[in-house]
Amino acid sequence: MSVRCMRCLVSGRVQGVWFRASTREQALKLGVDGYARNLEDGRVEVVAAGNGESLEALRNWLHQGPSRARVDAVEWEWVDETPPAGDFQVR
Repeated sequence: MSVRCMRCLVSGRVQGVWFRASTREQALKLGVDGYARNLEDGRVEVVAAGNGESLEALRNWLHQGPSRARVDAVEWEWVDETPPAGDFQVR
């Protein structure tokens, strides 16, 4: 199993709606490491590392988010960053 890392920028109503905490729950269920943090421009940044199938599942979930969120767009790219293994943090 090869580990890859992606960076996603999620825009819409994604701050103040438990988006980061819900992303953490999903990531932990999928065995994905990384973090989610609010950006000053109102988006949420998610950096996640795991196998391709788990990352695809997380990316698909980000398009929906938690029930109170309204996701307008998810931009993503592969990155060389590797978050600490064994954890997904809310920053």
